[in-house]
Amino acid sequence: MANLIPIFIASILIHNVALYYLLGMCPFVSLARSLKTSFGMGVAVVFVVILTAAINWPIYYLILVPFKCEFLSFIVFIVVIASSVQLVEMIMEKFFPALQAAFGIFLPLITVNCTVLGVSLFMQSRAYNYITTIVFAAGSAIGFWLAIVLVAAIYEKLEIVGDVPKGLKGPGIIMLITGIIAMAFLGFSGIASV
Repeated sequence: MANLIPIFIASILIHNVALYYLLGMCPFVSLARSLKTSFGMGVAVVFVVILTAAINWPIYYLILVPFKCEFLSFIVFIVVIASSVQLVEMIMEKFFPALQAAFGIFLPLITVNCTVLGVSLFMQSRAYNYITTIVFAAGSAIGFWLAIVLVAAIYEKLEIVGDVPKGLKGPGIIMLITGIIAMAFLGFSGIASV
């Protein structure tokens, strides 16, 4: 239990999937222009990452490994991710239609978001147990949410008060903000490791 806290903290800050591994950059850069949209996308990613990790661990370790079918893990993980995203999409369509419309194509693209698949692959390659997998998935998802919300908040503030050079407007300034936040998060390196 004692090593779960460092894994959780490291996956949020130091080994942040968006800032350290640069996973999920397509929706990250596209949706980090609006705080409201990035907040909703972050929440959807948190739900999908935790749900898929919780489902993928038993499938991998209780079905694929005993039957020597580990080579099917990519396909199985993608199917579980696609099903989870479909569930999120149905829930958002029912309860948050405006937010779903704001996501546009990016909500279905969570299916192929490297962040979601990456967490399951890290779980597999690092041989985490079930509880560690859930803690790592929660930390990674919260880290993605924190990163996209921070970038969106700074971006919105720069749009209001900043004088961003023409060549940096849009994705350029978002990547610059992301790089600065990534360097700031690396300052926590002495705290914990994955």
